[in-house]
Parts: sequence; structure tokens; C-alpha cells
Amino acid sequence: MPRKRLRDFYSKEAVDFLNHVMEDRPSLPFVLPLVFVAWALERWIVRFSNWVPLAVAVWAMIQYGKFQRRILVEDLNKKWTRLILNTLPITPLEPCEWLNKLLMEVWPNYLEPKFSRNFSSIVERRLKHRRPRFIESIKLEDLSLGSCPPSLGMHGIHWSTSGEQRIMRVGFDWDTNDMSIMLLAKLAKPLRGTARIVINNLHIKGELLVMPILDGQAVLFSFESTPEVRIGVVFGSGASQVLPATELPGVSTWLVKIFTETLAKTMVEPQRRCYALPSVNLRKKAVGGLLSVKVVSGSKLFGGSTKGGVDRWQSSNGTSPSVGCSSGRFPQTLVEVELGELTRRTGVSEGSHPTWDASFNMVLHESSGILRFHLYEWAPNNVKYDYLTSCEVKVRYVEDDSTIYWAIGHGSGILAKQAECSGKEVEMVVPFEGDNMGELMVRLVVREWQFAGSSAAGSANRNRSAYVNSSNSVGSGLPHFEPKTGRKLIITVKEGRNLAGKDRSGKCDPYVKLQYGKTLHKSRTVSHASDPVWNQKFVFDEIGGGEYLKVKCYSADIFGDDNIGSARVNLEGLEEGLVKDVWVPLEKVNTGELRLQIEAVKTEGFEGSLRSMKTQGTGWIELVLIEAKDLVAADLRGTSDPYVRVQYGNIKKRTKVMYKTLSPKWNQTLEFPDDGSQLTLHVRDHNALLPTSSIGDCVVEYERLPPNQTADKWIPLQGVKKGEIHVQITRKVPELGRNSSVDSDISSSSKANQLSAQVSELLSKLRGPAEDGDAENLSLALSEMESLLDAQHEYMGQLEREKSLLLSKVSLLDREMSKQRTTSNGKN
Repeated sequence: MPRKRLRDFYSKEAVDFLNHVMEDRPSLPFVLPLVFVAWALERWIVRFSNWVPLAVAVWAMIQYGKFQRRILVEDLNKKWTRLILNTLPITPLEPCEWLNKLLMEVWPNYLEPKFSRNFSSIVERRLKHRRPRFIESIKLEDLSLGSCPPSLGMHGIHWSTSGEQRIMRVGFDWDTNDMSIMLLAKLAKPLRGTARIVINNLHIKGELLVMPILDGQAVLFSFESTPEVRIGVVFGSGASQVLPATELPGVSTWLVKIFTETLAKTMVEPQRRCYALPSVNLRKKAVGGLLSVKVVSGSKLFGGSTKGGVDRWQSSNGTSPSVGCSSGRFPQTLVEVELGELTRRTGVSEGSHPTWDASFNMVLHESSGILRFHLYEWAPNNVKYDYLTSCEVKVRYVEDDSTIYWAIGHGSGILAKQAECSGKEVEMVVPFEGDNMGELMVRLVVREWQFAGSSAAGSANRNRSAYVNSSNSVGSGLPHFEPKTGRKLIITVKEGRNLAGKDRSGKCDPYVKLQYGKTLHKSRTVSHASDPVWNQKFVFDEIGGGEYLKVKCYSADIFGDDNIGSARVNLEGLEEGLVKDVWVPLEKVNTGELRLQIEAVKTEGFEGSLRSMKTQGTGWIELVLIEAKDLVAADLRGTSDPYVRVQYGNIKKRTKVMYKTLSPKWNQTLEFPDDGSQLTLHVRDHNALLPTSSIGDCVVEYERLPPNQTADKWIPLQGVKKGEIHVQITRKVPELGRNSSVDSDISSSSKANQLSAQVSELLSKLRGPAEDGDAENLSLALSEMESLLDAQHEYMGQLEREKSLLLSKVSLLDREMSKQRTTSNGKN
């Protein structure tokens, strides 16, 4: 076998050599027969000298050497070409017509719907926070990017290398007249009215950079410089258009400015956006998260030329700092952590290698966020901190349940890390902006991601879409209503900690306001506490569409309440039966957190009225305020103008005013849902000019009262020398068997009458706070009125749907009868 292989190898070598000789010497086929003839003559006819075979052998060896050198050169050239292509910082331009053809094929059915959905959410968020003064509110009605995709790399694509990072440069040119973005704007004073703004063309041109990270698990992309942007704006008309279809001043400029600023802040070098390429997609949509940030230490902060406070510090000392200097020779620094409107500051540390070790709880309101770290110098005699430099880390949720963190490294390089699951900590060393400004070490961990997609919210969104499509609320001029899901949200304000102090002792008198949709609730005030405890429950109707719970914390003060922080809480994705216990950091302040417990409870109906409480079988409290006697005289003339303000939990109601009497008779009935709250009566003297004064209060006990039995009581008033009030109270529990059949047969007219009665009751509730100048209770009553109006509009929409359904059935029945008549006439 070895001999055969050796023979085959030499045979192949000989054949290759002969082929090479034939190519190199085309005349050889003619020379060989001539040599053979000469050899025959020399052999049999005439003998030549012995030098002829030797010359032939030498010539053959020379040709074989040339062949071997040629093969070696070709092999070296191939290896050298591969080496040059792999090591050159820039590759030659490569044609990419195939990429644009592929993009044209996949754009209409896949990319355009996906980008339209993502772009819609970005546009809606931007419009809420960035609108001109002459626009009171603006709403995105429709968004379609059209059938024309952007053109990529019309003049070719090439790769470049920066350190270990590969960068692909692609020309980006998007000039489309096929897109459609419709906005409905409500104009502020003095314009008044509505206008429909239509964006019908868009032009973006720039150089796009694409950078793979994490071994190809994600891609960073950005523009090399601010791209050229043009936006075409027209003004439509329609049933909802109040103003004529003419251009509003400044709208085009405002839209171009918002678009350009958004690009510059998010995806123009060195700012980069991230697109993840997960191997597994769990199809979960993250809408927020709880992020824990620990600012560990800094290093090499004063290793070279700096700016700001460090330059001033060096010039004043006449020396440059060096590691190991004695205490007091280095500036004292601190770090401010910023995430959206939430900021927290570390303590002060000294030296070129300061250690802070400060941990903060931060809140992400989306699936991604930007953590900014600002370095300040602190001087004992300065009121303000001197800004030195900053850096930032971006966070993004990936659909395989992991989290990506990335930042700008040295020389605009890339620092990227990935946490495979929530709760896993990541450590990053991020350089500060500027030459030789030092580095910052931080540890980051997402404690929990919050996901959307609750069944209740999804059904609510579907119902809302059905309503809009069927009744055409925009075209008919009906106001927008809140899409309720049929669930109740029970939110308990437990406690607070480290609230910002407003008095000399560093404490405050805090209370909390909760707003969800148009419903507003307020907690009680805790006196002189920076770590207050409330333990108060509030109930809201859950609203679909990603509505936030707005939390505001105030410190009560005689000359006006001080705002000591606010927060937004995303309530999407709550599961029934599970209580979510969270510490919410307060924004727009440097300290303070509130502890909330949030629970979603399913209910059968959500009328937002007393009837819904009755149908659920929980019962209600019926209070009859009959009369009072021996009241304290509050006026100089020896009389009073008494009325009663009733507070039951968070519900406040009041009676009419009885003028100039100390023995008033109200004979007024009030009802409250029975939730076990304390029932308090405040008797007050009405005064049209001066603030109202208290003439006694009392608590009505009803907990031990048997169901459906009435207690008649004379209750002495507290806080005054004399006075009693006569009440009758009943704990009413519905008989479920009888009431269920009655409630099921409620007609449309009775429901309309019930809504009308509730409106009348709320109007009477509004009259009292308006007369007293009580802005707080007036706001609460107005929020209830708005909720009732929403219910009324929703009921109108239901009637419209029933009407449409009935008309369609009548039309179908008419067609069937016509067919039957036609058939019977044909038979006759």
C-alpha cells in the first residue's frame, strides 16, 4: 500500500509537471517528435555524442524548478491577501443592491408593521412631554410608515476596525411620500378648538454605524453625525376639525426640532441604540422595572488635565495632585445618579480614588433606560456643587428574559455586559467623559421586570377599540372616556422613609395624593415625621391603556403646602390575588421613598356608584341626619348657620345649610358603601366671607348593628361645651335572591334615571365646597363628576352599539321577509 500511494503521488506530480511544461512551452509537442527522430537516427543510423541526453535532463530540471517556484508564489499571494483583508482597518466598498432588493420584499408584510408599532409608542411618549404652549393636548390617531423602505448603502458597505470592535458603515437614505402620521391636537387659549395634523412625507439622510456586541447577541447602531431631516406637514379636515385646514404657525418647525433632538440624544455618536438578537423569544413585553444601583468607587480622577472645579483647585494650590497625598489636599467629590426625573446623591469622599459605597433604588418606566452619573466637587464654604464630568450606562430588557448593559468605553469604544436573568448583579468600570478624567465603578442589578399583557387589560383594550370603531367617537365629537377593565385596584399607602424635611428639626407634616385616571384620593396628614406611617387603603377602577398611578407627597403648611416629591407607578400586568409590595422612590427630590401595597381584585361590574356596591352583596350604610339641639352660637348675634359634613373613609358628603338657628332640622338621608370605615360627623357654621368654624364633631358607631335594623341615636358633640345631634343609621344588606332578579331586569330608562340622580347628588356635593372655598374637596367632587361623566359616555356608547345591532337585525329581517315574499310570488 505505501508503494502504491508513493507511485500515485509521483505519477500525479509528473502529470502536473508535463501539463505545466505544455502550457509554458507550446512548441514542445513539435519538438518531442523531432527529438525522437534524432534519437532513432543516432541509434540505428548515425551515433551522436553523449551530451544530448545530459542537455535534455538539465533542461527538464530547470523547468521543474520554475514550476515549483510558481506554485509557492501563488500560495504565498493567497495567504498574504487573506492576512491583509483581516488586518486592514477598512475593507473595500462592497455592493449591496441585493440588500435593498431583499428589504423591498420583506418591508411591507414584516418590517413596516413592526416598526410602525414601535414608532407609535415612541411618538406617543414624546408628544405627552414635548408639546408647544399653544397645544393643550395632542393625540396620535394613526401611524403608517408606508410601502417604501429606506435605502441602505447605495454607494456600498464597508467594515472598519477600532481596537477589537468591528464597525459596519452603511449609507442611510429614506425619502418617502407614502407614509401617514395623523395627530389630533386640542389647542389652548386663545386659539381654542381642535386641528388634525398630518405628516405625509419624511426625509432622513446620514451615515449609519452598526456594531455587533456580546458575540453577536445584540447590535448597537447610531448615526455618525446628526442626519439631515425634513418633515412635510399638512392640516386635514373632518368632523372633529374645528379650525380650517390651514397651517398653524410653528408646527412644522416644532416637529422637525423634536425629531432631530430625539435622534441626537438617542442615536448620534457616541449615543447608540441597541437591538437584541435573542436565540429564544419568550414574547413578554416589559413595561418597567426595579433597578438597584450601587456607586462603589472612583479611580484616577485627577490623573491629568481636567476642567471646572479641578482646574480651579489645581491653580489655587499651585500643584497637581498625586496619589498618596495627605488628607485635605484632594478635592472632596460626590456622585449624582440620574434616571429620568429621579435623582439621588452619594455622600462626600476625598482623594483621587474615592470610595462612596452608596446604594439606591431606581424605577424604570419603560423596557429601557439611561443611567447618568454626574461627578461634583464639594467645598465646605460653597453653597452649590461644582460640576466636573459625567458618564452613563444604558439598560435594556431582552426578550429572552435577560438584561443588557452598555456604555461608552475609552476612545469611544464599547463596554457591554449581559445578565442572564433578573436579580443577577453586573459590575462595570465606566470612564468619565474627557481626557484622563478617571473611571467610575458601579454595580447594577434589575430586581424585577414588570410585564404587560394581563387578560383584563387586554380585554379592555379590545372593548375600547370596538367602541371607537362602532361609534366613531372622534368623528361624532364624543369625549374620550377611560377604558375600564372590570377590576378594582386596592392601593394601600403603608409608610414613608427619609422624606425631605421642611422645618428646622428636619421633619415635615407629610400627606399623599393619589391620582389614577380622573380619580383623586388623599391620605391623612402625619405631624412632624420624616418616616410617617399611614396604613390607608384606597380603591380605584382599573383603567386599560397603560395608565400610570400618579403619586404626590406634600408637607402641610399654613402658608401653602410644599411639594416634597412625586412618582409614577406602572400598574400593568397585575395578577389577581397577589399583593405587590414596593418601595417607590420620589422624583424631583434628592431623598424619600413611599411604600405601597397594590392588589388587583376582579369585580362583576364597575358602575362606580352605589348600585355596584349593592349588586356585589357588600351592603351599604344609610344615615339619616334628622336634627340637632343646643348648638353653640358661632355668630356675634347669638345664632349659627349649621350644616353637617359627613366623612366616611375617603368619601365626603354634606347636608344643606340651616340659617340662623341653634336647633336645625335637616331630615336628609345619605348612603355609603359598607367597607368598615369610620363614620364621622362634623357640624360647622357656614360663613359666606370668613372661613367656616367648627361647632362640634362626633363618631357614629355602627359596627355592632344587626343587618337591616335601624338605630335611633342622640349623640353629644365633642370639642364644644354643648350640643347634640339626632341620627338614624341602618346597615343594609341586600337580599341576593330577590335583588338579583330585580337588577337583571333594570331597563334603560331606569338606568338613565339613576345616572341623572347621581348627577344631581354630585351637583349638591359641589355646591358646598364651592361656597366654602374648599379647593381640596372641590377637586375630589370634580373627580367624581368626571368619573360619572365617563360612565355616562360609556353608557351612551353602549346604547349606540345596541342601536346599531338592532338596526342591523331589523335590516336582516326585512331582507329575509323580502326573499320570502319573492319566493311566494314566484311559486304563485
